Amino acid sequence: MTRPVRARRWPGFLTHSTLHLGAAFLVGMATPLGAQESASDYYVYVAAESEDEVAVIRYGPEGASVVENVTVGLFPTEIDGAHGIAVTPDGSRWAVSIAHGLPYGQIQVYEVDTNRRVGSVDAGLFPATMQATPGDLLFVANFNLHGDPEPSSISVIDLGSLVEIAQITTCAMPHGSRLNASATRHYSACMMDEQVVEIDARTLLVSRRLFVRPGHEKALPADLTDAVGSEGPSPDGTRCGPTWTQVSPDETRLYVACNKNREVLEIDLERWSVVRRFPTGAGPYNLEVSPDGHLLVVTFKGDQATGIFDLQSGDLRATVENTRRLPHGVAISPDSRYAFVSVEGVGGEPGTVDVIDLVTGSRVASVELGKQAGGIGFWKQEAAGSI
Repeated sequence: MTRPVRARRWPGFLTHSTLHLGAAFLVGMATPLGAQESASDYYVYVAAESEDEVAVIRYGPEGASVVENVTVGLFPTEIDGAHGIAVTPDGSRWAVSIAHGLPYGQIQVYEVDTNRRVGSVDAGLFPATMQATPGDLLFVANFNLHGDPEPSSISVIDLGSLVEIAQITTCAMPHGSRLNASATRHYSACMMDEQVVEIDARTLLVSRRLFVRPGHEKALPADLTDAVGSEGPSPDGTRCGPTWTQVSPDETRLYVACNKNREVLEIDLERWSVVRRFPTGAGPYNLEVSPDGHLLVVTFKGDQATGIFDLQSGDLRATVENTRRLPHGVAISPDSRYAFVSVEGVGGEPGTVDVIDLVTGSRVASVELGKQAGGIGFWKQEAAGSI
């Protein structure tokens, strides 16, 4: 039996109405606030999809700034769609997915120290989100926006040899490619087939599926690729439209963003069933659990806001207004202090990274980068002033 979560806010955190009243103050004072709070320098990589650039962002005592812009892509005269970012667990390399290819997309790999490209490898149709294991395997969700929805795949790429060693068929429009902490299980969500898919990262085979249509959640056969086709259309039109997955640090829970149903599902991984629901703002898109396991941070793409949930109580701690429309990705620092949120913007607006203090529940800095900021990956945290 599932249990809804109360949307109650804790004292001491900014509420949605308070943020509207103080939005101008927060934007104007972002850098000074950050300078007062941060004793470390934090670095993230962020892809600008409509610019074919990856920005290195630093946040520290002097606020947030772009340290470097790295030009990526296939053709200098075209926009190839730099979408997902993955930093290897040892922090030595980073990869970006190039969504538009001929016909397949590509993964480009770079050294962290020099931001020099070391190689590339083709993936599937429209490679999007991805994550790397300590053993140098990169799991890439091939989102496939081409033509009518059909079962797509997860590419598995050996980062040492830059060879695609497997392409595992899952379901239509896989997204939110994430591994558990021990890198033994991989999870993704399929927007069009209302599924969450688990892959055994050792055998590279689908091990479990979960149907996540609201009110009809249930386990599915591992070899079933088209859940919607087998279940038929929803009688009342309700959909989950899952866009992201994230495993808790202790590997007992999986969190799934239901973009079409204003909620995040908490799935018990042993029971393989939904045990809690978190009501959210409009269009929950990406999410991340803090490394200490205490907080869940969710971008509300339809509300220009980011929500911070307390995982013990289930309460919504704060709703933080983002600087622009379409908040996208989340990367939380290893000390669980800050969330870095990429914000796409609309039309010709620049992309943005908003820095959110998870202790105070407020936005403390913002920095602009190329258009349509999307994929974001945390690189490192170090003592301020060491670079």
